Amino acid sequence: MSHPESSNGQQSADHDSADVRTTSLHTWHVAAGAKMVDFAGWDMPIEYPMGTVGEHRTVRAGCGVFDVSHMGTVRISGAAALVQLNQLLTNDLDRLAVGQVQYTLLCDETGGVIDDMLATRLAADEVLLVPNAANTAAVLAELYDVIAKSAITDESAETSLIAVQGPQSAEALIRVGLSPDLLYMTAELQPYQTGQVLVSRTGYTGEPGFELILPNELAVTLWEQLVDRPEVAPCGLGARDTLRTEMGYPLHGQDISDEIDPVAARLSWAIAWDTEFRGKAALQQIKDRGANRVLRGLLLQGRGVPRPGMAVRQNGTEVGAVTSGTFSPSLRQGIALALLDSSITTGGAVAVDIRGREVAAEVVSPPFVESSPR
Repeated sequence: MSHPESSNGQQSADHDSADVRTTSLHTWHVAAGAKMVDFAGWDMPIEYPMGTVGEHRTVRAGCGVFDVSHMGTVRISGAAALVQLNQLLTNDLDRLAVGQVQYTLLCDETGGVIDDMLATRLAADEVLLVPNAANTAAVLAELYDVIAKSAITDESAETSLIAVQGPQSAEALIRVGLSPDLLYMTAELQPYQTGQVLVSRTGYTGEPGFELILPNELAVTLWEQLVDRPEVAPCGLGARDTLRTEMGYPLHGQDISDEIDPVAARLSWAIAWDTEFRGKAALQQIKDRGANRVLRGLLLQGRGVPRPGMAVRQNGTEVGAVTSGTFSPSLRQGIALALLDSSITTGGAVAVDIRGREVAAEVVSPPFVESSPR
């Protein structure tokens, strides 16, 4: 269940800045006619000529391939370093056997979320973290404050990350010579061409899928082999966002942040409450007293597309705000995640202020659509 990109980076269509970075697949995206945007300082495809809705539906029914190489890859090595790392992260690395993957969070002392990420235990004394693109530098800074620099290897610039998602993702892997025979939330190194690929049975779409981490020099070859089938579509960040929103998966910078803690975001399942980690005392207090605000789903009953920041009201009183919102290609109606007063519970009726027009919405518990067996 890999996380999507953080929304902290400014998005625009201006690609002239010398500071904008590109992935090893950038030339391919441009040649394929992708609409490119500045996302977290990276020039990334938001959609291809098929369009976001078509890409979304392809992932739900077949297979979509995403370039998410702008996300970070950070290796932590050494037994002592892993003990220190485990004192920073909310989940418990000691629960991971070699080859297992875990969703976890890095919090500050107040319980605010610096980033959410996946942690993969590569060996008894080695863990790979995949932080969000906009937050990789911040995560590294936090690690350097606690862990010896010699134990930390930032591999982000040398590695590519390709997400292969959908009911036909296993067949797509087999066609390129990789094995899909992995349990959910596990990973293994597999040979490919002249190197190796870390194949991880994870993803952030709600569909069966895999994420592939590999050296940059192998990325174009693997990508082209994957998309060289009519049932496999290259997909941009637009579809990635609609897919994760339908599942109710949080996006850092919107649904979780330094001001939206994991308890409010209903991510307590990613917290090992029986261990000690930074921010635990603050989070324990929030858990014990109950969060003032809770992240819930909204299913719009009328026409309109909810967007982050829009007010949510009940009987004329503002009770929260949308954190993520979109038009659901699967349901063909507006859906949203919203941070609401804790008194607003599932099944309640509210209204979203969409440009001065109140649109009725039902409070629901995500996912908005049923996830597929993974």
